[in-house]
Amino acid sequence: MDHSELTRLAATPPFYAPQGQEESIFEHAHAQSLPVLIKGPTGCGKTRFVEHMAARLGRPLITISCHDDLSAADLVGRHLLGTQGTVWVDGPLTRAVRQGAICYLDEVVEARKDTTVVLHPLADDRRVLPIERTGEQVAAAPGFMLVVSYNPGYQNLLKSLKPSTRQRFVAMTFSYPEAAVEQRIVEQEAGVDFQVAAQLVQLAVALRRLTDHDLEETASTRLLVMAGRLHRSGLPLLQACQAAIVDALTDDGDTAEALGEVVRAVIGITA
Repeated sequence: MDHSELTRLAATPPFYAPQGQEESIFEHAHAQSLPVLIKGPTGCGKTRFVEHMAARLGRPLITISCHDDLSAADLVGRHLLGTQGTVWVDGPLTRAVRQGAICYLDEVVEARKDTTVVLHPLADDRRVLPIERTGEQVAAAPGFMLVVSYNPGYQNLLKSLKPSTRQRFVAMTFSYPEAAVEQRIVEQEAGVDFQVAAQLVQLAVALRRLTDHDLEETASTRLLVMAGRLHRSGLPLLQACQAAIVDALTDDGDTAEALGEVVRAVIGITA
């Protein structure tokens, strides 16, 4: 298995707290063999949602974490030299197409530009994957679904999806959950009580309001869960928030101190 790939077949859907009609939209898109694009900030639940829906639909899930060096050949496959000579080895995208799996490309804009060209014939009515090296045209098996995600906050002129790519997908926009939903998520995922979960969500709301600090990202639901898990294991909540939230968000000393003041104001110095 390539280091950027994860294959999963869950017997039961992992925990996911719906924020709207996203489950219904995804199910209808799957029924109509339509690809889905999920937009949202880091740590807001995009990957968990896809895992949840794959299990709910009873489909295997192949997740590919995109990065700067990910090429079309990494997705489609390549010829490798083996004991019997040169053999063709399918890449994760090709395996998903043949198996009828859900193929999820996480942070697709991070991959090299030639990858999106490979996706085009799979993201329209053709639903085929041309393999130039072998001359094969692989038709998508029933149940195959292409899902991609990215963080619009990281978009720039060099890292964005072209309109010709975007308009092939049903788009879904995610954000951080409403306070009541996020509190439920933190309770469930971190295993903390109602009061601790409420404090962590209150902290996230306060940090997300900050606009005068140069932060690439703000406090995500994922960071809240991490802080909660540290606290559940016995670490004081203030220290847990410092390690899992403040120090994870910035390397700048002044910014860290400003965030720490917010933590102390919400959590309490003795927490």
